[in-house]
Amino acid sequence: MDLFGETTNWEEKLNPILKKYKGKKHPLDYHNTYQLLVMVILSAQDSDANINTISPLLFQKYPTLNSLTKTDFETLVPYISKVRNHATKAKWILEIADTIKHDKDIPLTMSGLVALKGIGRKSANVILRETNKPAEGIIADLHVIRVAPRIGIIKESKDGNKVEKDLMQALPKNIWSEIGMAISFLGRETCRPKPKCSECLLTDICLYYATEVA
Repeated sequence: MDLFGETTNWEEKLNPILKKYKGKKHPLDYHNTYQLLVMVILSAQDSDANINTISPLLFQKYPTLNSLTKTDFETLVPYISKVRNHATKAKWILEIADTIKHDKDIPLTMSGLVALKGIGRKSANVILRETNKPAEGIIADLHVIRVAPRIGIIKESKDGNKVEKDLMQALPKNIWSEIGMAISFLGRETCRPKPKCSECLLTDICLYYATEVA
């Protein structure tokens, strides 16, 4: 059901962005699952661009989870000091390293991931998508929170968990893995806070375009 209580074929309507962004790598410049896990934690309330800037030196110093088990808070912090809430995130990362110890043991299920400090459903959905694991939800980052209601898929909400839940009710499970990231890329590139509607692939089905622009 969409926000009008009607059954809409969203898979067909959203196909232009599903086709455009299918399999496109997340903007975090990671090279393995360990790096992705750490960078996703660091990127909360911060920008992907900033995390990409600080990560090469961080991973040169700490190339594996196991290498983090051999360090301490004071040694780690300088490598992430330019990250927002870095002290808290450093504690989370060190706790995860002590708990998991080896890269191969990083859990790749929703329940396993959200049990880790600093990993919520949004982060877990990103990790599952990027590691080609079955989707257990839909990525609902700040771009999806802004764009999905504009398109008309769901009602507006600032609560990412509610946005995800509403999207999961509105969209077929077979597109869960890709649709969150597709909407996110649309939001990053086109449907900005001030949208570039003239460049959008979805103007023919977009509620915002129909009511505010057309």
